[in-house]
Amino acid sequence: MSSFPLLNQDDHDLVRSYVTGADHLQYAQLPEGVVAILMTHSNLPSKHLDIRLDLHWTIEEVKEKFRKHIGTAVDHQRLILKSGGETICELNDNRKMLGYYSVSSGMEIFIIDSDPFSLSRGGGLTDTSLIAKYRMADEIYDQRKGTLRDYIREERKKDPNFKLKPNALAAELNKKNATTPQESGPPPGADSVEGITVGARCEVQPGGRRGVVMFVGEAFIKAGGYWVGVRLDEPLGRNDGSYKGVKFFSCPDGYGVFARGCNVNVGYFPELDILLEGDEDEEDEEDGGKKKCDDDDDDD
Repeated sequence: MSSFPLLNQDDHDLVRSYVTGADHLQYAQLPEGVVAILMTHSNLPSKHLDIRLDLHWTIEEVKEKFRKHIGTAVDHQRLILKSGGETICELNDNRKMLGYYSVSSGMEIFIIDSDPFSLSRGGGLTDTSLIAKYRMADEIYDQRKGTLRDYIREERKKDPNFKLKPNALAAELNKKNATTPQESGPPPGADSVEGITVGARCEVQPGGRRGVVMFVGEAFIKAGGYWVGVRLDEPLGRNDGSYKGVKFFSCPDGYGVFARGCNVNVGYFPELDILLEGDEDEEDEEDGGKKKCDDDDDDD
């Protein structure tokens, strides 16, 4: 994560002035007879900004709009009009129009929920600590098959000194599921890594794993030949940049991987946003990328 120097007061004031410079035009585009207010609720910590209301609506119609946002029934809403944190009045006549109370944009309408059985009372809709969480009994989990505990137990039957390494289970499953044939013939030469340079952003197959090239050259990994060492953006690798005790580059454990040049594409591959959805694997198959070959190094 990048670090930025703290702003001095003058710079802070300039940024603030820039950001707030057009605040007086915030509501300039609203249609005539429409206001945008801040809606708050007695039982809910969230604030609803710029809720648009028609000044010709009755208070009852306003309450009905609020009900769709916060769920409080119309009959159990008390509306308090505020400005700058100060209470102005209560909107207590359901038959009067909103404009009767001189409501303007930027004001706050605070909703008091008077329902004694409201679901939102006491943090009922917001306090997750009130939710009963399911916890599996240890003896039940211990009897389950296919769990991490079960895997470790089975491995220790074979080797009493077995210890779980980072990504060891994933690596084991990858080996079992691998369908790529082993290399045959002489190991790849320098032409297999042509165009791949240290420091370049890249994508490693299989899996479309992205990272930075940290090593390019000959190594005694597997059958030898030329390899590319990559520091991945996410812990989807198998090592810390070393192989059998020899350090080729440095990275956190689980972020390093060695791949053949035919499995490494260099170019514009920025870090992926985990919040974005999409299946890039389909695109990799369709774009006719480089031929897949023997991909990763052996586990240490």
